[in-house]
Formats: sequence, C-alpha cells, structure tokens
Amino acid sequence: MPVDRLLPTPESEDLLALVTEIARDELKPRASADEEAEKFPRDLFTLMGKSGLLGLPYPERWGGAEQPYEVYLQALEEIAAAWMSVGVGLSVHTMSCYALAHYGTEEQQDRWMPDMLGGSLLGAYALSETHAGSDAAALSTRARLSEDEYVVNGTKAWITHAGVADFYTTMVRTSDDGGHGISCLLVDSSTPGLSAAPRERKMGLTGSPTAQMLFEDARVPADRLIGGEGAGLKIALSSLSSGRLGIAACAVGLAQAALDEAVEYAKGRTQFGRPIADFQGLEFLLADMAATVESARATYLDAARRRDRGLDFQRQSSIAKLVATDGAMKVTTDAVQVLGGAGYTRDFPVERYMREAKVPQIFEGTNQIQRMVIARSLKNA
Repeated sequence: MPVDRLLPTPESEDLLALVTEIARDELKPRASADEEAEKFPRDLFTLMGKSGLLGLPYPERWGGAEQPYEVYLQALEEIAAAWMSVGVGLSVHTMSCYALAHYGTEEQQDRWMPDMLGGSLLGAYALSETHAGSDAAALSTRARLSEDEYVVNGTKAWITHAGVADFYTTMVRTSDDGGHGISCLLVDSSTPGLSAAPRERKMGLTGSPTAQMLFEDARVPADRLIGGEGAGLKIALSSLSSGRLGIAACAVGLAQAALDEAVEYAKGRTQFGRPIADFQGLEFLLADMAATVESARATYLDAARRRDRGLDFQRQSSIAKLVATDGAMKVTTDAVQVLGGAGYTRDFPVERYMREAKVPQIFEGTNQIQRMVIARSLKNA
C-alpha cells in the first residue's frame, strides 16, 4: 500500500511520485527473477542516473538534485521496497561519492562528479578488510608514494559492486601512525594491478555482487588522493554516519514490502469461512509489524532532519540503523509466519525478504557496534 508521507515541498512530492513509478514499473517486475539468477542490473543504475536519482543529495552544479537527506532517504526507501539489491546499491554509490563531494578539491569534483551522478560511473566503497571490519583503524592495505603515483598492495573485503564498479573509494595506509596514517584514494576500475576475486556466495542480495578487491602493485595517480594524506579515517567515519542512514531507509523499505505482502495475503486467504486477517492472532501480529515499520521510519527521518539542519546526528544515525535493521529482520520473519507454508516457498517474495533482512544488521557497522556508539555518546554527554 502507498506510504503516507509528509514531504517538505511540492517538488519533493513530484520527485517521490517519479521514484515510485520507476520502482513499480522498472524494478519490482524484475527483482525475483534477477535475484534467483544472481544477475546484476547495471542498466537500472544507468536509468536512475539519467532520471536524476543517483545524485539526489548532491549539488546541482554537478548534475545532482540538491535534495535534503529527508527526501533522498524516502526515495531510497521506495527503491529498496521494490528491490533491495538496487536500494543498497544506490546507498553504496551515494556513500562512494561522499568523499569526493565533501573533501575533494574543486578541480577533482568538477572532473569526476558529473559522471558519477549522471550514471556513467558506478561506485564502490572499499574500507573493510578481513581483519579490519569494525576496527577500521586497523586496516593494512598500504599505499607507497612513488614519484607521481601511489603503489597499492593489499586486499579489501566484502565490497559491494566488486568487479562491476567503475571507481572504488578506497581507504589505504600511507603511514604507520595508527588512525592518522590512513588516506583516501579514488581508484579507477581500469587501474593495472587491481582485480576482483570470485563473488561471495551469499544467502541474500544475490543480485548485488560482493567480493574481495585485490591490489597487487596497483598504480594510482597521485592526483586521485582525496583530502590529503592522513585524512582517510575522518572521511571514512563521516561517510559511514550518512551511509548508515541509507541502510536504515533501505531496511524500512524492505520491511514495508514484507508488511504489504502479509496484509494482502491475510485479506485474501480464508479459513473457517472468513479472511485470516479477521483473526485476532493475526490482527495483532500485523499491527505490531506496522508499528515497527513506522517507528523505524520515524527514527531515520529524525536523524536526516538533524543532518539537514547541520546538527550532530551521529547517535541518531546509529539508533536509526539499529532500530530499522533489527525491525526489518523481525517484520520479514513475521511476514513468513503470516503466509504460513506459502511463505516458506519461492512462490512468494517474503522468504527472499527474510534472507535479505539479515545482512543490514551487519554491514555499515554491525548493530553491536551501533550499540557501542550509542552508549559512548550517552556516557560522554
């Protein structure tokens, strides 16, 4: 069912109407088949770029829509409700552009941002490593400056869009000074010495490729350094605060899709001569699912509005990510329960929604890390 949204301007209402139309007509009809085939829908990212959806929160000077995060996230939610892999991909691409948009020089921004936002270039975010996931400051991929190039060696892990992206916003170690020794490189996919390992075999989001990225004496031009040497960890953490809101919005979209399927099924399925939606056991279950979805939406919108006003939103971002992703796991599980045996089959999408709901509790900082961030902010208040 359509979400009753409170949008700030008539322009944003028109934008959401466009997003809803694209999600309904172009994304949703393909989702189940492409996920089963593990097919990455690159053409849809090109379409979203041409429709202005890859640059929603970025300035118009580079071809963005210059929309507040409050609007961007609600558009992202609609996309994720139609196809979670595409929603997560859009969130990752937006985060991959963040470093250049906020820390790059004007020359760098004018050179690369228009193609990033226009759909010609698809991004990936390369921070995690096998032994440096939650502990980002422990990363070991090393970049050594040699004349006018950085020579990069190491392995990045769990990279969304690995092997299909056109650029990788990559955090590397340029000195041994702990977190102060990390820098950010904008690595072109055609860089000699850069390659993708075989795709991970995942339980969900199978339409979105995830793999290790291997750097073997990869030579990156020095003019692709973003923000100066040593600024990488600050860039990474700042990117993640906004990226977590993207994942929260995607999780809410997924939960909304599961709720919609459950309600539709419960209204149409009869037992003992009446729709199962009329039985109190299911009524209460559906009511709790709806309350979870709307509560999670409220948390990410609160954080987004704080961000839009220039206020600190780190704690609210962690709360939104925690609440929305835990909520999506519960709602999708309950949706399978509402459909009963049918929900356990691939004839209905809720079993896929349940599988897809697990990883948002893990990426962009596990929910255990979010609890640490929230608790630390309370103790330091």
